[in-house]
Amino acid sequence: MKKKLILLSVVCMVILAFRAANDSGIKVPANFPKPVYDFSKNPLTPDKVLLGRALFYDPILSRNNQISCSSCHSQFSAFTHVDHALSHGIEDKIGTRNSPALMNLAWQKVFMWDGAVNHLDVQALAPMSNPLEMDENLANVVSKLQATKLYPKLFLNAFGDSVITGEHTLKAISQFMLSLVSSNSKYDSVMRKQAAFNDQEQNGYTLFKKNCASCHKEPLFTNDEFKNNGLPLDTTLNDYGRFGITKNPLDSFKFKVPTLRNIEFSYPYMHDGRFKKLSQVLNHYTAEIHQSQTLSPELHKPIVLTSNEKVDIIAFLLTLSDKSFLFNPQYFYPKEIFSKAAKD
Repeated sequence: MKKKLILLSVVCMVILAFRAANDSGIKVPANFPKPVYDFSKNPLTPDKVLLGRALFYDPILSRNNQISCSSCHSQFSAFTHVDHALSHGIEDKIGTRNSPALMNLAWQKVFMWDGAVNHLDVQALAPMSNPLEMDENLANVVSKLQATKLYPKLFLNAFGDSVITGEHTLKAISQFMLSLVSSNSKYDSVMRKQAAFNDQEQNGYTLFKKNCASCHKEPLFTNDEFKNNGLPLDTTLNDYGRFGITKNPLDSFKFKVPTLRNIEFSYPYMHDGRFKKLSQVLNHYTAEIHQSQTLSPELHKPIVLTSNEKVDIIAFLLTLSDKSFLFNPQYFYPKEIFSKAAKD
């Protein structure tokens, strides 16, 4: 009997340890580092994620109830848009930057191309309040949500309170975004020794590690830093990047290094969407670098690639596509929720 009690105690300890190790609520891929997001202050739960998913797809967040988060962040294009270079917002107003792809956000410390937001729980405020995007304020959003039949129920399920607050609204949206984990590409299968690169992909991988990996660090394929990658200034937008936030001249022309995961589907590229093709991106890095005081040190020395080597790098980049992420039904428009709400 004593042995059984000891065994039961050990089993319970193992279960508790497993739960503690996974208290983030998301499955951390084996080859990923520990998430930087503090889940203890916003524990992930299915009900919160479901609420956040509904909010993500609901245009009620905008002033005229016509623009949702998904308007600029489509799942099938790695949660960005592909039909125009710059974001389009309320009343078809045109923004100043390309919409960033959304994935693996639990591993990011700063957000937006210029790092204007330093916590995911408040990130949604930026597009919500931007006059060129949603042009709304959080207080109005809360009032509109409270007046519906749907959301008080969803907030009650998620937070135990049908009284909607701005804090809970923002945390719910971040919950859904935290659930957007992409880690099942061919590259990941190769790293797990479940698949192998072909010769072209392997050569591209070798070239990538030599020329690109210092900024696009594996396995997230970003270093979450800000770099001047040698783009000449667009004199129409006059976007100086990180400098607009810090006012430090040394931050001029620096933008956040984007992830390359699902890059096949997240065109157009760069902060202003100036490149439509990966071949154009590689041509930029090999022949079109604009020299300036803040140019990334990694680009001071020219990158030399043959035409065939560029093709090989692109072949490798295509192995970063994660179809299970792009077509995961858990991220779809929640028609079952909105259909039921319409009937009620």
